[in-house]
Amino acid sequence: PSTNPPDRAHTDDLLRFLAAAPTPYHAVAVAAERLEKAGFRRLAETEAWDGEAGGRFVLRGGALIAWYVPQGATPATPFRIVGAHTDSPNLRVKPTPDTGAHGWRQVAVEIYGGPLLNTWLDRDLGLAGRLVLRDGEVRLVNVDRPLLRVPQLAIHLDRQVNEGLKLDRQRHMTPIWGLGDVREGDLIEFLADETGVPAADVTGWDLMTHSVEPPAYLGRDRELIAGPRMDNLLSVHAGLAALLDAAEDDADLGYVPVLAAFDHEENGSQSDTGAEGPLLGNALERSVLARGGTYEDRARAYAGTVCLSSDTGHAVHPNYAERHDPTHHPVPNGGPILKVNVNQRYATDGSGRAVFAAACERAGVPWQSFVSNNAMPCGTTIGPITAARHGITTVDIGVAILSMHSARELAGADDPALLAAALTAFLRGA
Repeated sequence: PSTNPPDRAHTDDLLRFLAAAPTPYHAVAVAAERLEKAGFRRLAETEAWDGEAGGRFVLRGGALIAWYVPQGATPATPFRIVGAHTDSPNLRVKPTPDTGAHGWRQVAVEIYGGPLLNTWLDRDLGLAGRLVLRDGEVRLVNVDRPLLRVPQLAIHLDRQVNEGLKLDRQRHMTPIWGLGDVREGDLIEFLADETGVPAADVTGWDLMTHSVEPPAYLGRDRELIAGPRMDNLLSVHAGLAALLDAAEDDADLGYVPVLAAFDHEENGSQSDTGAEGPLLGNALERSVLARGGTYEDRARAYAGTVCLSSDTGHAVHPNYAERHDPTHHPVPNGGPILKVNVNQRYATDGSGRAVFAAACERAGVPWQSFVSNNAMPCGTTIGPITAARHGITTVDIGVAILSMHSARELAGADDPALLAAALTAFLRGA
């Protein structure tokens, strides 16, 4: 663990960020508000862009691309990118949501990503997301109070449950939200009323459940934090803090710092707001062209660009240590992790390792290495996608946590600030 723990102000702010961002749409809205407060200007993709120095950002759905052009930047100035994702596994509302049986009113949901389903049982859930009105206007909605619950079957009716719980994703994960007869349109009418719009004007929606238990410090010495969606809002928050810090004084910036927060990583990134879509490439290229650049300038800028793909990784689990590689045991508060997989499930190579190590050294931040047990399949990230799609050097890093993909995850309380410090040093390139 770090011998010089950072100020907890960053972690305090992370907990507030997690609470304010129950969905990707809320996460980018909070980020956009902070960017605008710092002087960044939102750009519309349908309008012409200028090449002036300063901060810019683009929002699309649950994704955000933000960058800062320093004074003196040329069209060929390389980028330094922090990549992360805004989505987390959860239960999402189906197109025809009103359902139920035997006197119970329920909400039909679809499983998003790869959640630990048992962690969503017997937990008070809220409902949040976006409503799309007939004229195309988008309204965010957040019912952040106990509204839904997925009740588990009592042990008296399943005496073998503690020998192994098996959940049918279709039959067993439908939450209840009341008693009485099922009425079509009930849920959307309720949410429209919560949002203050006529239900008849709501023609589209993207809605998902979230635990209403607030994020919190944990442990005798409060050296841990427990909360939802740390995979991967912890990285989004750290990347945002790093970008804002880097932009405060651009005198020493040798790069154009970028935050790329994508949606849909948990189901493969194949969308217009995912890492496999064109959003990042379009923003980078348009930035080059807006500064008077050519194809040659773009190619030169990309050749010198590096991306740190920041996502959570696995801390060694004290009850399942045999599931980890025997010589790589990342621990909480030990600093960010460098994620390596020779089969390119992570994009890190030796050159990327050197860039990351240099950033940590400049920031005075300890770091650790992570590699999977050879007998276990390795997960992946936006890192290999970013490297392959854009042809830029990419390094996979993150913070080691427990209970990944649970409705409530666990991390070290010092690691978020250590990650942010390393990302700031990387973006500044000093």
